Amino acid sequence: MFINIRFRKDKKVISYNKLWHQIIDKKFQKKTDLCAKSGISSSTLAKLSKNESVSIDVLERICDALNCDIGDIMSFRERDGNKNA
Repeated sequence: MFINIRFRKDKKVISYNKLWHQIIDKKFQKKTDLCAKSGISSSTLAKLSKNESVSIDVLERICDALNCDIGDIMSFRERDGNKNA
């Protein structure tokens, strides 16, 4: 299952800004430490860095690795007014 809300032209987009704050709070030295702890690939990390859709399984593994809830690593925000995806 993938979250595809990012691609809706008139609604909300995914933001993983909370994830990057969690990584800092958990004292990770770099983003790739998350790959090692959660078992996600570097390509998935790249998707997260670009706020692209990833599977619920990936989000679950990240939450397990960081000992947090999904709302602690992602949010939905309003699309910027004049930008088209």
